[in-house]
Amino acid sequence: MQTLTLIIFMVVIGAVIGGMTNSIAIKMLFRPYRAIMIGSWHLPFTPGLIPKRRDELASQLGKVVVEYLLTAEGLGKKLKTAAFTEGMTNWLRTEVKKVLRSDNSAADLIEKHIGINEPKQVLLDRTETFVTKGYRTFLDSHRNEALAQLVPVTVQNNIERHIPNVTSYILERGQDYLQSPEGKERLSMMIDRFLAQKGTIGNMVSMFLGNERLVDKIHPELMKFLRDDGTRQLVENLLVQEWEKIKGKKLADIEAYIKEDEVVSFIVKTVDKHIPLYQWIDQPLNEWTSAYEEMIVESAIPKGVDLILEVLATHLEALLERIHLDEIVREQVEAFSIEKIEELVLSISRRELKMITYLGALLGGAIGFIQSLIVLFIG
Repeated sequence: MQTLTLIIFMVVIGAVIGGMTNSIAIKMLFRPYRAIMIGSWHLPFTPGLIPKRRDELASQLGKVVVEYLLTAEGLGKKLKTAAFTEGMTNWLRTEVKKVLRSDNSAADLIEKHIGINEPKQVLLDRTETFVTKGYRTFLDSHRNEALAQLVPVTVQNNIERHIPNVTSYILERGQDYLQSPEGKERLSMMIDRFLAQKGTIGNMVSMFLGNERLVDKIHPELMKFLRDDGTRQLVENLLVQEWEKIKGKKLADIEAYIKEDEVVSFIVKTVDKHIPLYQWIDQPLNEWTSAYEEMIVESAIPKGVDLILEVLATHLEALLERIHLDEIVREQVEAFSIEKIEELVLSISRRELKMITYLGALLGGAIGFIQSLIVLFIG
């Protein structure tokens, strides 16, 4: 009876010691969280292993993630898989359709997601700034050049080709005006004013001929003059000469006649009126995107996804180096509290750690049993 009691006692003592030893060892991985000081004496084994080596753990974990888990080669292969590409394309199609079919305008989306207030006005202001800068740069660079050097040759040829048409238009409009009652009245007034300026001679002519008769005599001759080929040629030659004078003028000569603010304002208004982007920005997206939806969804998005993924896969290694993923992991681990790390580890391996405690108890009991046999054998 004493022998059995001794064996049971030593087995129990060994099991308790083994289990407690393993349990304490497991807890010492995390506990205590901070070093314990007794005066100036540092209590050994404090803090626990993981708190004490947290910086090294964070650094090594960052290297493991970069070198073995999130490698450029592995991520590149994942990006190039058909399943990933198809999934990305389908997701993007769904999201783009929601945007294109929404009642919001581009201005609303810009204000909401980018934070730019009144984007249409901002766009116009930027356009005005760009046009003003370009206008001034152009003047500074070409101020001493003749217009013949600045105006494109095709434009010059086109203007010269239309001079005969302009001549015909001027003469025809002149004839139409003189044939109208207003034109004839204006001619009569001009004759009155001319005769009045001539004093006695003018009065004598008016007295003998009468105003109406003089107009009637001059009007047909003036109409013949406007219809004459010689007059046409004369006007055309005058227009050609004036055009040549204009081409010979330097930009500096006409700069004083051009107001910068008026030129810039005209260009900005023209751009605002004729470039659709400036009109679309304030319109609901579903009013103008329907014509482009199929092209965007069925063509642009798949090509864009392929291009983006190809660029990412090609430059992934450099991209990972630039974002310093290992440092991000290290900083995140260092930012974790020890309590959080302990909770995380235990949530994953609590069962296995308990089994280690039980195994310690089992081994301690076995050692106690062997020790009891040795005691009995010796004693």
